[in-house]
Order: sequence, then structure tokens, then C-alpha cells
Amino acid sequence: MDSTTKTTKSPPGSEPGETERLKEELRREHEMYLRALADFDNYRRRVERERASAARSGKRELILSLLEVLDSFDRALEHAGDSSSSISEGLQAIYRKLQRVVEAQGLTPFDSLGETFDPELHEAIGSVPTGEYESGTVVDEVQRGYRWGDEVLRPARVRVAE
Repeated sequence: MDSTTKTTKSPPGSEPGETERLKEELRREHEMYLRALADFDNYRRRVERERASAARSGKRELILSLLEVLDSFDRALEHAGDSSSSISEGLQAIYRKLQRVVEAQGLTPFDSLGETFDPELHEAIGSVPTGEYESGTVVDEVQRGYRWGDEVLRPARVRVAE
């Protein structure tokens, strides 16, 4: 080997094929990064939806229990009549307070008497023969129905004219 002849090595990455390979690898790594970022964002949104759904589901159960208490107050106040005893007045005050609590949660009762039977809003528990109302009209409301926002939380239990 001649000492005057030197073999020079080219610096890494100076070969045309090597540069292209590195660019392609960088592009793939960047795509993987963007995919991972999108996956994490989707995961975060899904967890948030599931958390909100679980909270609403738990709230739903509590509200349904409160509706049973409201129903009990309705029956108690019907039996108390128009008496002006302090017990009746106390019951009415508690009833109004409980109504405000459920209304603050977005719950609203809906009227059924005199309305046409709608299976999405009403649960028929019987029919009543009557000449006073047109067939299919709600003539008696046994249990009040409630909406929670746009959703029917509990359909009204009704009797319908034959």
C-alpha cells in the first residue's frame, strides 16, 4: 500500500441513498408521533364521555328515588285535603322545597290529563269507558311523568278513554 495514496471515507449520511433513507425514517417517526397524539386525544375524549355518562347515570338513580318521595308527598297532600293544620302546611312547605331541588337538576313534570295518549310519554295501566272523552285521550293520571332535559325520565302512568 502506498503511503501517498489515502483512502478517504465519506462522512456518514453523505451518500445520496442514506439521506433519502433518513428522510423517510424521519417522516415515519413524525407520522407515528401524530398518530399517537391523535390516539391520546381520542382516549381523553372517550374517558371524559364515560365519566360524564357515569355521573349522569348515578344522578339518574338518585333523581328517580326523589321522584318516589315526591309521589308520596302528592298522595299525602291529597289525603290532607284543604285543612289548614300546621302538619298540612309543613308537608306543603317540604313538598315545595323538594320540587325546587328536582327542578334545579333540570327535571320538569309534564301534564297528561286531556292529552292524546302517546306511548313515548305515557304508560297505560288501564282504560276507562266514557262518553265524555274521545277514545285514546288520557282521562286519569295515576303517577306524574317527568322529563330530564329532552329525555323522558319517567313516563306518566295513565288511564285512557275507550
